[in-house]
Amino acid sequence: MAVHFPAAALSFTERPLLSTTDPAPHQMRIPGVDVGHDNLDTDNEVSLDFYRQVTSRDDMLVPLAEHHTADGVHSYYVLFDRSATWGIPGEPQLIAAHLQRDQTQRPVSFQQAPMPLAAMAQSWLIHRGCPPDAIGLNPKLGPPPADERTRALERRLAGDGDHYAMGHSYTRDDPDDMVVVVVLRALDERATSPFRVVVEEVDTDAWTHTLREGGFDTADEALQWCDDRLTGEASPLPPVRPAAAARRPTGLPTGPAARPPGRSR
Repeated sequence: MAVHFPAAALSFTERPLLSTTDPAPHQMRIPGVDVGHDNLDTDNEVSLDFYRQVTSRDDMLVPLAEHHTADGVHSYYVLFDRSATWGIPGEPQLIAAHLQRDQTQRPVSFQQAPMPLAAMAQSWLIHRGCPPDAIGLNPKLGPPPADERTRALERRLAGDGDHYAMGHSYTRDDPDDMVVVVVLRALDERATSPFRVVVEEVDTDAWTHTLREGGFDTADEALQWCDDRLTGEASPLPPVRPAAAARRPTGLPTGPAARPPGRSR
């Protein structure tokens, strides 16, 4: 089963959904990534790729969730990249990674994908064979959901990653306004509100986060709402329309989406 979730500039490529922000209060000891260095083969191209993407910077990667199969063949990770805050403004700060080994425990396959939301990273891993109940986030490493509405939407996004493509995301980690906006397109042309905006906001005082979803008829409308949210001028998210009111999508914008405003730092 394919997993979809759009990438930058509304090209709507195949990639799924998840969450960001500083993963834990400052006083907590940050755990490291257990990658099994002893089993890496320097003559193996997969090992070298895994080393470049993960092992060489594992001091900057925080495992928000990980699962290793009992036979040691598969390892699944949801990683928070602490170095991303100093990179390109707006880029995702989470990584979903899947490492597969042979019976001698040598790597034979490695895949990874940047993700803006935790539920998206979980979905990407689930659709690559990770048991859904084995990749739950460590509750000590990040602001917990503020309400049941957030938990329900996160469960749905983690399970329905093959229903959407991701066209755009922007992550802002400004302590005064920690927010992630994501634009999704439903792959089913009969879907209600074919373009969705998913918004994660962190309350740094309460140390909780909320996740909300809105429905739009066009990609342009969805992108405009994201721009308005990042400039502090957004109206409330429109609800996803009921199935009986569904219409066909009116298409994608003819040019690349304008980049939202940068972070304040």
